[in-house]
Amino acid sequence: MKQQGRPASKATRNARGDQTAPRDTRKTQPAKGRKPYGNIPQAKPFITQNQDLGYEETSRSNRQYGQYARRSNQSDFSAQANNPRRGNQRGGTSYRQQEFASPAAQRFGPDSRPERTAVPSFNQSTNQTDAFVSEDIPQVNLLTGRNPIREAVKSGRDLEKLMIAKGELSGSAREIVSLAKKAGIMIQSVERSRLDQLAKNHQGMIAFASAYQYATVEDILELARQRGEAPFIIVLDQITDPHNLGAVIRTASCAGAHGVIVPQHRAVGLTPAAVKASAGAVEHIKVARVTNLNQTIKSLQRKGIWFYACETEGEDYRTVQFDGPCALVIGSEGEGISRLTASICDKQIRIPMVGKMDSLNASVAAAILMYAVHNHRNPLN
Repeated sequence: MKQQGRPASKATRNARGDQTAPRDTRKTQPAKGRKPYGNIPQAKPFITQNQDLGYEETSRSNRQYGQYARRSNQSDFSAQANNPRRGNQRGGTSYRQQEFASPAAQRFGPDSRPERTAVPSFNQSTNQTDAFVSEDIPQVNLLTGRNPIREAVKSGRDLEKLMIAKGELSGSAREIVSLAKKAGIMIQSVERSRLDQLAKNHQGMIAFASAYQYATVEDILELARQRGEAPFIIVLDQITDPHNLGAVIRTASCAGAHGVIVPQHRAVGLTPAAVKASAGAVEHIKVARVTNLNQTIKSLQRKGIWFYACETEGEDYRTVQFDGPCALVIGSEGEGISRLTASICDKQIRIPMVGKMDSLNASVAAAILMYAVHNHRNPLN
């Protein structure tokens, strides 16, 4: 078969006497990335209105194809606004302001798209948010570290489950497992990677405990009466570091304090980090959480308890006699004690410093003052 070549040029056709150029029968392929340029439709002429049809009728040249263009009117925009293409879950909200409404709603009325059915934020104080917080659901804390878990088991703390990494049954871990079995606590052996997903620095075991139940201020006073001792209380103000809180609780338990009082606002509570930092001391000392710290101080003052605020200026703590009922008020290293709280205390005391540093860590300052009280109450014979 003879292969068809390129069409002859105009000069060649004139030399041969051809009157018409041969038709190019090759299939024309569009260039890469371009659309085919086959039958390009002609531009439509202008559109005229026809009130009887309810549509805009095209001119006579295009009428033969039966093409009609729908006229845009107010009802069309309203229908589009009321019935969006997307689902109700992702529709607009009813509280959208008029200046942020759709163009159709701005011209023809408020945006009436369906309300969005989303889960409310837990940061919002609404009735819907409160429905997600049920008192029937128990709050669970994770206890990590061998010392906190051992002290929790010894004190009879309600532990739901003890998870221990495989291969960790040696030394103190064996003792903890033995105590847990006697207490009837469920023990589960898991891979260490499972514990890594739940917490860091777990030392090979994690215990699931119910939320810590704070004591009351009256519970602290009752403990002092049972021991036959003058109340010795530690009051923390604006302590936001859980490690400082845990360290203060641990020292308070060792120094013989009857309880620790922390405010509910602008202060850290008994978080898992604070419990671990206390090395299990939270199981042996009462911790109360109050909503109004200043009112609590005034109430205890009427019961004969003296409050000493640890400040940078004041009387040297070594000259103070802590024999009677007393409470030490400790503030954070950065913020210190609030001005109002310091003003209602009975006396301001200070820790002398001779070096170039002008402040101590809150837990260190608390430890110095707590053992000053301990030494006055338990002198050497």
